[in-house]
Amino acid sequence: MYTGKLVELRPVSREDMERQYVWRNDEEAVTWAAGSSAASYGNVSLDTLYAAYDENIQPKASEKRSHFSVYTREGVHIGSCSYRDVNPITRTATIGIAIMDKNYWSKGYGTDTLQVLLRFLFLKLNLNRVQLDTWSGNTRAIRAYEKCGFVLEGRLRQNEYVDGQYYDTIVMGLLREEFLGKA
Repeated sequence: MYTGKLVELRPVSREDMERQYVWRNDEEAVTWAAGSSAASYGNVSLDTLYAAYDENIQPKASEKRSHFSVYTREGVHIGSCSYRDVNPITRTATIGIAIMDKNYWSKGYGTDTLQVLLRFLFLKLNLNRVQLDTWSGNTRAIRAYEKCGFVLEGRLRQNEYVDGQYYDTIVMGLLREEFLGKA
């Protein structure tokens, strides 16, 4: 378990899928979490989530990829985060984060989750660079990324389609030296 000021990152449990089921069938939460991938990310059955856990999440945690459940320090499950595509030669990875419980939006939980995850990736896994992407309409997430030191590295124009409108895909990155300079 990795702990921040507001959150704890815990291994994903099979029971966490019950809350994922509620969140991933909430149109607003799914839109913010997945952007143009909302159609495939949302509208899932509990059996599908259990199967994904049994087949993909539980047995495949490794130094190349891993998933965490995000809990408040008080023990409330509020979302998830992950890293994937770890390249041991370039020491890079891609991350994802979703605070799905609406009661915890815009209160610093996403930023704290990012800081805990980044501390783990830079200090425990010794990575040099971390990247992420989101859709340009997700301004709340972009602000959290910028607070943690991420900088804009690229823009794929009109690459996302959310609620009848085109948005850019925003690619952001953070280097180890930048993170340690902020720590």
